[in-house]
Amino acid sequence: MSPQRRSAVVAGTFFVVAAVTAVVALALYQPLLGDPAYVLGAGADTRVLWGALLEVVLAACCIGTAVTLYPVVKRQDEGVALGYVCGRLLEAAVIVVGVVSVLAVVSLRRGTTAGGVPGGADDGARVAVAEALVALHDWTFLIGPGLVIGVNSLLLAHLVYRSRLVPRWIAVLGLVGGPVVLASSTAVLFGLYEQVSTVAGLAALPVTAWEMSLAVYLVAKGFRPSPVLVPGPVPPVARSAVTAAA
Repeated sequence: MSPQRRSAVVAGTFFVVAAVTAVVALALYQPLLGDPAYVLGAGADTRVLWGALLEVVLAACCIGTAVTLYPVVKRQDEGVALGYVCGRLLEAAVIVVGVVSVLAVVSLRRGTTAGGVPGGADDGARVAVAEALVALHDWTFLIGPGLVIGVNSLLLAHLVYRSRLVPRWIAVLGLVGGPVVLASSTAVLFGLYEQVSTVAGLAALPVTAWEMSLAVYLVAKGFRPSPVLVPGPVPPVARSAVTAAA
């Protein structure tokens, strides 16, 4: 397996794992996110902790896609490629902040601080703090998988569109999906509709289709012949030959 083929498979796998862990983690969080009185009940801490672990994996996959693709796409435009890496790092950092907020709710339900010291807050105060932590998680969900992922999708789609590393129709999905989810997240930010709503779900479909079609293509086919895969300076004749083959 050539280095480019290996990079394609690894990047595609990261995209798939990221999508799966994001969906499963959100489902596992529901007892905590959907119940303001979670900290006063029996809880479902084991389930929530598994969700937190999956979101850590999700953050690692965000970084993994950027690190894996950077050596390939930087030959198309190093500045944009570096912007994509930074964007994915920011996305991962925001996700981790959300994980920490969820873990803090678990500690609050157990009546202890992270260090194991008994907490002395009354029930009303504990519920209020838990609601604030859940709100923090909700905002990270909007900023990370919403606003930031919209920008990241646009950057990567631009790179693969210009370099022809994947079929144009896949890149176009990213060029459309990125701005759409960015606009939708901005609308949610200003209260035009709810984050969990039909409109927001429909707005997320193009970017989801972009990531999944890109992932499947990279794993199944790898990168298409492109001048950016030719090491060193590419003579005009070689560039034309590779472009014709694509």
